[in-house]
Amino acid sequence: MPVIKHKDQRVAVFIDTQNFYHSARNLYNAKVNFGQVVKDAVAGRSLIRAVAYVITTESGDEKGFFEALEKVGIETKTKDLQIFYGGAKKADWDVGLAIDAVKFAPKVDTIIIASGDGDFIPLVEYLKNNQGCQVEVVAFGKSASSKLREAADDFIDLSEDPKKYLIGLPNQRRGTK
Repeated sequence: MPVIKHKDQRVAVFIDTQNFYHSARNLYNAKVNFGQVVKDAVAGRSLIRAVAYVITTESGDEKGFFEALEKVGIETKTKDLQIFYGGAKKADWDVGLAIDAVKFAPKVDTIIIASGDGDFIPLVEYLKNNQGCQVEVVAFGKSASSKLREAADDFIDLSEDPKKYLIGLPNQRRGTK
């Protein structure tokens, strides 16, 4: 049964920025146009909140990126990159994103999770079964968990039209396909 999307639906979007960054870089050697992703995911409905979960590094190179997100109406939540003894690094917002989605569920009709990470399957199931939310997933299908796709009420595959959702796609600059 197709998912229903109407202009009065209240929508919250939660963006796993690391997942999108790595998918776009590994699949297309490009960056994500987050404004376009949110616009198409919301699909003319009432956006209550869009939150991107981002990592800050010691160099601070990401400041311009954070400003660009805020300029298109996406709130940022930041966490410092963890560097462990021996050089291992960890940059994970999964629990923070999940907690925020659970907190917002009573205030919205639809939760959109922008990530292909299969770790979000229990969250999707909880939001649908216990909170009564419509749950949609937006991700690059080529790198998204198939079980996450199945768990969601709707899945938007950004890989179907990557040029629309990417910045700096190698062939974009030359105007070729």
